[in-house]
Amino acid sequence: MTQDNTIHIAITDDHPMIIGGLRNMLSLYPHIRLGEAYTTAKALMDGLQQIQPDVLLLDIQLPDKNGDALVPVILRKYPAIRILALTNMDSMLYIHNMLRLGVSGYVSKNSDPDTVIRAIETVYKGEEFLEPALRARLEQFSFTMRKEAAMKPTLTLREKEILQLTVNGDTIQEIAQKLFIGLRTVEYYRSNLLLKLDVKNMAGLIKKAIRLGLAE
Repeated sequence: MTQDNTIHIAITDDHPMIIGGLRNMLSLYPHIRLGEAYTTAKALMDGLQQIQPDVLLLDIQLPDKNGDALVPVILRKYPAIRILALTNMDSMLYIHNMLRLGVSGYVSKNSDPDTVIRAIETVYKGEEFLEPALRARLEQFSFTMRKEAAMKPTLTLREKEILQLTVNGDTIQEIAQKLFIGLRTVEYYRSNLLLKLDVKNMAGLIKKAIRLGLAE
């Protein structure tokens, strides 16, 4: 806390009802002061130039920029800010990646007041906050990722090229034109990729390739 024993909070959420609800809830806790509230990423970045909170409650799905793009910018400019992701998103991959980017914790928009306060106090102290059920799921997801990484297939240079272009959204015809190879050759390589990554279709191939770090 600052010298006046108060944790200074800012909120960024595009739903005024969420901001209003949090403002009312936090007003019951004298050691927490909610100051600025923003509804867009642009408004947040403009506001942070003037004043930085101790803890930022951040909706990671804003209309003008998602959290995975916004968090690195905030922490690069203002490394002392603790970011507590405010979300209903349930994707373990996204949560895993956001923590790697520097988010200090996650709290659901449906959490009870005691959980929100505990989350704020925890991340303010420089610790990570995850509710027990979410932590258990994330640990299982991380275990699965490590297991899959250990079994990551070895790809040839041509397979890597075709995989990346596939992830980029290129069609078979576009890949063939860019790499100066025939359509059947592209189909052959994509069939090999399906087998190597043990998936049934292109959607599964793209998802797994990104998860394993084989493509961006």
